[in-house]
Amino acid sequence: MQISSTQNRKLLQGKTIAFLVTDGFEQIELTTPWEQINLAGAETVLIAMEEGKVQGYHHLDKGDAFKADKSITDVSADDYDGLVLPGGVANPDALRTDPNVVEFVRDFFTQHKPVAAICHAPWTLVEADVLNGRTLTSWPSLRTDIQNAGGNWVDQEVVVDQGLVTSRKPDDLDAFCSKAIEEFAEGKHQRQRA
Repeated sequence: MQISSTQNRKLLQGKTIAFLVTDGFEQIELTTPWEQINLAGAETVLIAMEEGKVQGYHHLDKGDAFKADKSITDVSADDYDGLVLPGGVANPDALRTDPNVVEFVRDFFTQHKPVAAICHAPWTLVEADVLNGRTLTSWPSLRTDIQNAGGNWVDQEVVVDQGLVTSRKPDDLDAFCSKAIEEFAEGKHQRQRA
């Protein structure tokens, strides 16, 4: 997805979007949305479980390390207009074990704010108990977990359900970024809920 017009570059002007990761995230699922959301005019903030650097991966191979802007213990959903959850297998599996992360993620739903999750990231949404009655997609291996959490899993490039944007894998990033920007631009969705 290329954002070329001046209008699109201002689509998210004045908005601050949180990205939440820990070691083991799929690097391209952070860097591509980060770049596109910045191009749309938003400020982006990288949040991790602890201060310092977090390790990205290219599937099973180490990628780059990224410096977190903030620790999960120092943030509140009140301060952000939307949330992006990159995938990778180890990343959401570790995130969902942290009560501060679970509460932070759930608060976006309670406050009706848009959330975008790709690949394995919906594991964190399962733990936050925000999927009951929602339609979404993910990496196929999460299907049973999502269904057990009350979600309706579908195999589609991108799914939007009242402010919740989900995609299956890195190949879906163009559609994922486009819909995430659209939902962030729209702002709060009253039917987005915990």
